[in-house]
Amino acid sequence: MTPYDNGSAKPASKADTGIRPTRDEAEAAVETILRWIGEDVSREGLVGTPGRVVRAWEEFCAGYDEEPAAMLSSTFEEVEGYDDMVMLRSIRMESHCEHHMVPILGVAHIAYMPDRRVVGISKLARVLDSFSKRLQTQETLTAQVADCIQDALQPRGVAILIDAQHQCMTTRGVRKPDVSMVTTRFTGLFQTDSDLQARFLNQARMG
Repeated sequence: MTPYDNGSAKPASKADTGIRPTRDEAEAAVETILRWIGEDVSREGLVGTPGRVVRAWEEFCAGYDEEPAAMLSSTFEEVEGYDDMVMLRSIRMESHCEHHMVPILGVAHIAYMPDRRVVGISKLARVLDSFSKRLQTQETLTAQVADCIQDALQPRGVAILIDAQHQCMTTRGVRKPDVSMVTTRFTGLFQTDSDLQARFLNQARMG
């Protein structure tokens, strides 16, 4: 069997060639799924649904068109010598898992130890949102947010804890509705100073 240009035994898809499908093609794909589950796509309640689904996913995955690091480019150096932990607790987090494309819903706690400069607190939440609005795993999301803050701000340390429920587990499969997943990432002082790490975790539990 002769391989195609993408090195496989099948024709190159638009994803393989870097060509993004059109909105019409995306809506047609949704209509195909509706027909596959046995629905009548011509009935009143489903007229316009393919378009609505595509617009919804455009919002769910808006992070692909954003650059999270750029959100941290504007900082403040006049902090009057403040050098203690800066922490945001209980930030609402919404994402979608890359395995089943169903919601991951939870909260994130983010902290950093500034080194001469700080960033507007809303920017930390924006970075979380930007990475959340992509298909991924919670482990990847946790690492991405921490590493982005560390690389962009160069603080003395970053800490993040995400506590979330995965609907691929709570509403299907093993169906365990009360289970949440907790992931953490520590850099710098939060990784080497056990007292500081414990302080962060204690404050996260209070959130």
